[in-house]
Amino acid sequence: MASKRYSISEARTHFARLIREAEAGERIELIRRGKPVALLLARSEPEPLPTRERSFWEAYEAFRRHYTNSDVGIDSVFEDVRDTSPGRDFCWPD
Repeated sequence: MASKRYSISEARTHFARLIREAEAGERIELIRRGKPVALLLARSEPEPLPTRERSFWEAYEAFRRHYTNSDVGIDSVFEDVRDTSPGRDFCWPD
């Protein structure tokens, strides 16, 4: 869906009109120095807005639920790191 773009100063000047446009279903993108910084949408639009940022751990857990080690190509990274030989003989001193 295409957005209408307005600078922050235009938005400040025409705020009431932008609210009406958003209520009519337009997506209003606010830009600063040519870069998008905010999005104004009608509350009735079905696209959910995040209520808070996830912590790193929450994002990591979600990533791990979705991808396996083989999906991201790290299965073989550690396969030759551990020495699998039986090791040396050992006995406890008396």
